[in-house]
Amino acid sequence: MLRTPDRSAPAAVCFVVASAFILAAAGGASGRTDGGFSPEKASLALRVGDLVVPYRVFAISAMPEEIVPLEVLGSGDFVSGGEERYLLEPSRDGIARKGPGRWQWQVPKEAGLYPIRIVDTEAADTITLNAFVIVPYDQLEGEYLNGYRIGRYPAIPLKRLPIYKPPRGFIEVTEENAETYVAPHFRLSQFLCKQGGDYPRYLVLKGKLLLKLELILEKVNEKGYPCTTLHIMSGYRTPYYNRVIGNVKYSRHIYGGAADIFIDEDPRDDMMDDLNKDGKIDYRDAAVLYGIIDRMYGRSWYEPFVGGLARYKKTASHGPFVHVDVRGFHARWGD
Repeated sequence: MLRTPDRSAPAAVCFVVASAFILAAAGGASGRTDGGFSPEKASLALRVGDLVVPYRVFAISAMPEEIVPLEVLGSGDFVSGGEERYLLEPSRDGIARKGPGRWQWQVPKEAGLYPIRIVDTEAADTITLNAFVIVPYDQLEGEYLNGYRIGRYPAIPLKRLPIYKPPRGFIEVTEENAETYVAPHFRLSQFLCKQGGDYPRYLVLKGKLLLKLELILEKVNEKGYPCTTLHIMSGYRTPYYNRVIGNVKYSRHIYGGAADIFIDEDPRDDMMDDLNKDGKIDYRDAAVLYGIIDRMYGRSWYEPFVGGLARYKKTASHGPFVHVDVRGFHARWGD
């Protein structure tokens, strides 16, 4: 049986999605699949600005001194036993109660991780927001941020699309927070750029991508492929590293909205599993994962996650994998 890791550890990063996802995708706050996998959806949902958080652990990111509204979205009463049902912990400077199940957070000036818990006292359930205050983009000095080489983002967005603008800032990754959960089944370290370097290191990570990966992971388990997390072969790439490896200038990886993934459970060997059980590890195994994802398209609840999808063959430098992103429009390529 698959085991769910301890969710009391910190978690990180940002996201965006319509509330229809919470209700339609995989049945709300339900529990485990026959294989023992739990999607870890909470009994409540939380709107953070224009974002909706359905999971018991997730993360948001915000600019220093930004105002972030928090609001419980629920079908139940906001008062239980004569007292407010939903509580926010810890009580700290900068957080003001605005009404039942509603608060406003004045983000601190200093970059870092600021966990916030919203407690449903009636259901004995919680959502932990691991809120990151990001380092603003304008703190880059040439190609570097505190000694870590970022490189240069394209000065002109591709086709003038807003999704290709430089990011607002970067999550600062330290030895202390690297294993923070960014979603129920993913940690911050899984998305670090492969260029390496000493800490602190920096990345951009879209919450919508994390939601898409959680949906994919849940569907993979439903289809009979027990999996505790997806192996992230490539998550964020700095523009510098992206150029070094010869990738396209406007890769969605440099904007924190793409991941190259495969299933690596049996055995865990940094290689795609033999999903079709033919005794080989090849593009046919990538095709199994590709097909599971592709069949999610066309569903109304999946609309917020439309993006790129591609499968890649095994080469001398890597095994077969699948690329996914959340660019906002349909794109297909690869083998």
